[in-house]
Amino acid sequence: MTRPQDTHLLPAPPEAPQTLRSKTARAAAGDKLSQLVEVNETHVGRGVFARRKLKSGMVLGEILGQIFPVEPEDPSYCMELPSGMVLEPAAPLRFLNHSCDPNCELFYWFDEEDGSLQEDRLWLQTIRSINAGDELLIDYCWPADAAIPCRCGVPDCRGWIVDPEELHLLPHPAGDSSPQPPSAS
Repeated sequence: MTRPQDTHLLPAPPEAPQTLRSKTARAAAGDKLSQLVEVNETHVGRGVFARRKLKSGMVLGEILGQIFPVEPEDPSYCMELPSGMVLEPAAPLRFLNHSCDPNCELFYWFDEEDGSLQEDRLWLQTIRSINAGDELLIDYCWPADAAIPCRCGVPDCRGWIVDPEELHLLPHPAGDSSPQPPSAS
């Protein structure tokens, strides 16, 4: 994850932890985000789409939601944070889908004044220009032991939703270069 390249949409991130931010602040951030994105149906369920053209390096907003000390009962949408906490994102960014060729990335805000990483605050930025109507996509980079078949459909699809550095850990049948599911243990 990286530092934001373009912060014209966001001043320095708020001081208070997101669980304590006011409803007014969350509503204002949601209003700004709703001008940029909308949720629509995709071939894999819901997805997040650009309402207008978005330039490369644009910070779209913070991934808001509820932070838990452990995974909730249904961890389907959860994101692990460096602090060991788990973020269950709220809509609309809850519906970001995976692609092996993403156009967005998640990052942690780096506070240049004190050199700290705000590790319980997760943000989304574009990594290339996105046209109005295009789906916003991130690379989930799941560990190999959590890999599932990928249906992103891009030409260089890895075949699995997995960290590219762990793709070699997935078994391949003889004569077939496509990864196969890990055997259940």
